[in-house]
Formats: sequence, C-alpha cells, structure tokens
Amino acid sequence: MSFELHILGSGAALPTGKRNASAQYINCNERHILIDCAEGTQQQLRKFGLKLQKIQLILISHLHGDHFFGLPGLLSTMHLLGRDKRLDIFGPPGLESLIKNMLEAGGHPIEFNLVFHELIPGPKTLIFEDRLIQIEAFALKHRIPTLGYKISEKPKLLNLDKAAIAKDALLIEDLPKLKAGQDIERDGRVFHFEDYTLPAQPNYSYAYCSDTKPALAYLEAIKGCDLLYHEATFTEQHKERAKSTYHSTAQQAAKQAKEANCKYLILGHFSSRYEDTLQHLQEAKTIHDAVIAAEDGLHISLGSWNDYF
Repeated sequence: MSFELHILGSGAALPTGKRNASAQYINCNERHILIDCAEGTQQQLRKFGLKLQKIQLILISHLHGDHFFGLPGLLSTMHLLGRDKRLDIFGPPGLESLIKNMLEAGGHPIEFNLVFHELIPGPKTLIFEDRLIQIEAFALKHRIPTLGYKISEKPKLLNLDKAAIAKDALLIEDLPKLKAGQDIERDGRVFHFEDYTLPAQPNYSYAYCSDTKPALAYLEAIKGCDLLYHEATFTEQHKERAKSTYHSTAQQAAKQAKEANCKYLILGHFSSRYEDTLQHLQEAKTIHDAVIAAEDGLHISLGSWNDYF
C-alpha cells in the first residue's frame, strides 16, 4: 500500500513554459484520484508517466478555468481510448452542465459511465469512502464557490508476529482476528492479540487548499493533517493584491498550516509574475519549519518525509 502525490501543475491563472496550471494526481492505496484539471493536464499525465485510464475519481475545486479547462479534453481522450470503467467527478454546482454541453457540442457523447456529484461548499462533509480511504470536502473562501479536499487513509490492520504465532501454534483462521485487534479464545485459554501482533503501519492524510484567502472557517477541516498543499499565489510584497483577489501569500499559507497543526506544507499556485519561489519559501519558513515549494513533476511518497523536507 502506498500514498503518493504527483504535482502536474503548480502555477496560477495561466500556463507558462515552466509551470502548468493546477492539477494533481494521487494514488492512495490504489485509489487513483485527480484533483483539478487545468488545460494540458492530460499531456502532463503522459509526460510524468501516469496512466490516465487508471483515474477513478476527479475532484474539481471551482469553476475558474485554470482548474477545469482540461477536463473536456481528458474525458474525450478517455472515450477515444475505449474506456469502459465508471468515472466519478465531484465539483461545485454548474460543473456537470458545463462539461456535458461542451462534449455534446462536438457530437461525440461519452459512452462510458460518467457520474457527476454536485457539492455545495460548506462544513467538512464526507463525500467518498471505502474500506481503505475516505475523502472529505469543505468550503474555502474565494470569489466564487470553492471546495477544498482532504484524503485520509483509514487505520491499517496490525502486523503479525510470525514467531509468536508459530510458537503457540495458532490457526490460520485466527490471523484476521489478531490483525483486527481481537483476542482469541480456545479451550478455556485467551490468546491476547497484543502478544501476537506488531504495530500497524501509520495512516496519513493529505489536504488540498486552492484557491482561497486565509480564513478561520476551514482550519478545522485540515486540522492535524500530515501534508497540506496550500495556495501561495503571492509574496508579502503583493499582500493587498492577494486580499483583493481572495488569494493567499506564502506567509499566510504557512500561518494557516501552523494554526491547524499540519506537519508538512507544500506551497503552490504561484503567480507567473515571479521568476522563482525563493521569496515565497523565505517568508513561509519564518512561520512553519517544514515547507517546500511545488514544482511540476514533484512526486512525494507520504511518510518518506526526509526525502523532501
């Protein structure tokens, strides 16, 4: 099992030679998730060796073009390549009609099972879960209705102590109970699960916040997150611009991460006015110790923190 994040686009508003606009690919225990889908996302998937037909869930934050203009093209390509698996798309009101109208205008309707889920931005809400992961949506504070997302692993089963199990000759049918933290009773004897198991692998969580101005309202939704991606469109030099456009500075993003006790922070959604992210990082690191700047192609395995921070 793995929890991996791939940054496909880390820029704001428009693509540049260095940065595509917003898109991310997550593989969380073989649940393949795309968050936002800017223009050119399918090309980024190919560039970084990711299989677009594996995508099962698409999460769209809001209806500004730099977050969804790539979606019609991606869906069309999936169709042309013969996709026959269901695809679920989550996003704000209006997304379904926009995408369906664009596809129908070309006279090539999608033939695979495409399911839209309309989300009204508000308090943190569970929108998907299975036995291994869950996804929650919550409102951000932007100029139009905007959603943030949190992807969390569910607690993992305990690992087995094979030597202890062999020593007491426990049965194969006992193993699932031990892994689930249940004692075994047999012939008047209790086999305590703690004596036959090792700690489970840690479970991680990842939150995505773009686009938004800093606000208290969404802090609870990202509280205690292991890894936070937070927009940092501007530096403090352009703080008033950030305020008027409902965006954040790098320092504000770091304050939000620190206030919510997020362990690690990725800054992203950088304005094209900046040639690099050195100032963003300098400003953020005065607030939060564990910060990096997103770059297109950045690949992070959650848990391998020393490789990145």
